[in-house]
Amino acid sequence: MEELTKSWSCLTLSDVEGSNVQIKEEEVVTDLVLAAKFLTKRALNMDAIAKTFTPLWRSKNGFKIKKEGDHIILFTFDNREEIDKILEAEPWSFDKHLMVLQRYDRETDVVDMQFNRITFWVQVHDIPIRFRTRKVAKNICGAIGIVHEPSEGAVTEGDGFIRVRVTIDISQPLSRGRVISLESGKELWVSFKYERLSNLCYWCGSLMHDDKDCELWIESEGTLPVESQ
Repeated sequence: MEELTKSWSCLTLSDVEGSNVQIKEEEVVTDLVLAAKFLTKRALNMDAIAKTFTPLWRSKNGFKIKKEGDHIILFTFDNREEIDKILEAEPWSFDKHLMVLQRYDRETDVVDMQFNRITFWVQVHDIPIRFRTRKVAKNICGAIGIVHEPSEGAVTEGDGFIRVRVTIDISQPLSRGRVISLESGKELWVSFKYERLSNLCYWCGSLMHDDKDCELWIESEGTLPVESQ
């Protein structure tokens, strides 16, 4: 984008080309748009995508769908609350591959958007019973992403675990858990389980590609043992 700007500044403009056309805020398109990137190398079937999410999202007036770039699709709605509900229900996937969603304000080029964050419900297991509180679980999850307060009525406790809503940078390997230290000096392993987790790479923990597309697997020429997963 910077190179394009530099090239544009060097152009010699005619009187017509250089005349300034002012665009007013009142002319802005008021549609509400979600930009989605599908983390798969397969070609996208637009009809299949529309048929998959229409019954899931239950949009009152439906939505428009448009392919915008490399595995990027724009979903256009007319209701902000519907977009809010869709984002609150992350993660979403299609054909067992993650779909990364972002609000699109039309001021940023789609190619400049970074689709690298998804919000998950993370189950925090193996916390000692006397410390098994939401405050402790939130503190533990603070190392893997941005912790959110749950929506009203959300279930935050399970059978032996605490659920925490966390926005995670998926460009980093998925964290399997975390070592915690007690005041006594004892160290314990606390494990994470991610709800509605789709395909991921079991060689490096990435959510951005599958096992067969992993550089570790490719460099090993298929010789990595299962124990390395």
